[in-house]
Amino acid sequence: MTKTSIRIPFTAPLPPPIIVPHAARTVQGAIEALASFFTSPTSPELRGVDVGGNSQTVLLTGAGISVASGLSDYRGDHGTYRRNQSYRPIYYHEFTRRHESRKRYWARSFVGWPGHAKARPNSTHQAIRDLGNKGYISSVITQNVDSLHSHAHPGLNTLELHGYLRAVVCIHCRSQFSRDEFQASLRALNPAWSDFLDRMVESGALDTDKTDEQQRRGFKLNADGDVDLAEAPYSTFRYPPCPTCLQHPPTLRDGTLARVEVESDGAWAPTSTAGVLKPAVVMFGENIDPTVKLAGEEAIDEAGRLLVLGSTLATYSAWRLVERAYKRGMPIGIINVGGVRNEALLLGHTTQDDSTSRFVRCSLRSEEVLPSVASDLPRNVHVHVS
Repeated sequence: MTKTSIRIPFTAPLPPPIIVPHAARTVQGAIEALASFFTSPTSPELRGVDVGGNSQTVLLTGAGISVASGLSDYRGDHGTYRRNQSYRPIYYHEFTRRHESRKRYWARSFVGWPGHAKARPNSTHQAIRDLGNKGYISSVITQNVDSLHSHAHPGLNTLELHGYLRAVVCIHCRSQFSRDEFQASLRALNPAWSDFLDRMVESGALDTDKTDEQQRRGFKLNADGDVDLAEAPYSTFRYPPCPTCLQHPPTLRDGTLARVEVESDGAWAPTSTAGVLKPAVVMFGENIDPTVKLAGEEAIDEAGRLLVLGSTLATYSAWRLVERAYKRGMPIGIINVGGVRNEALLLGHTTQDDSTSRFVRCSLRSEEVLPSVASDLPRNVHVHVS
């Protein structure tokens, strides 16, 4: 039987960045261009409802802005998967249908969770907070699942496009539970794995800047907290059922009452027909919730300009929002090391010496640019900030 191959999109190198204006090749030039981007009048090309009513900027952020917090990113400077080019995540249909796939996912996530849990906002998140306080930001749309935005600026409207790792959710009853509590349950069910994790944490091998130590031990960290453990005994891993379903089995779509059973140690039993917990993130192959999709579109439509930070726009859920902004005639800024998806479509018609373009593009790290912009800009006098 031929095994189906599921390919992750955009693993090939992306084209080189198109820098606009030419001065944005330097850090100082990029700072000046971005300051002008935030403060320029509403674009005359803007189309849609209530055009000109909002000069604020909506942000779209990706994994690149969290690298300074100690988390991995997905891609290198040319768009390739830098950390692990053979990386293949577990897809939603595999997770929901196969007990063994869930064992593999939760074993790898169990080892990777401490690194995510200890991550803290960095200077980019703090700069976004400051820009929001000064009235330049209308909202943030993030592809990231690390919750660093909500920690850094809880008062600024933030849409987590792909969900969040801080919770797990039942695929049957939709109850949510804390990831820290779930981690404690995994520890109790897997004492040998727990001992292994304690040794990894103590050695510092799970820190993303300890790549030599990781390679020596034969594993790799991925950007979503997943840890690639060579030849690990995933089949031995245990995970608990949804507590809500265990107490009150739900009714299945065919009208029958679900069966939720546990092994002698309390682990989810494969004889069960419900009670499966998954991370509260949008997994590969899973659809974004329609309400989240609509909220993202509304965030674009309600803003006057769009700034992309640390994203290659490789996922369609992100690119479609940029495409929407482009078709609205919104000024678009992009701060990302290396190329982004469809860059020529967005910027191919501009000239690099055109300082009056509604586009700004630099190939720099956000922490090199945004904090200075946030510090230098005055309060936005056109927006009331409470």
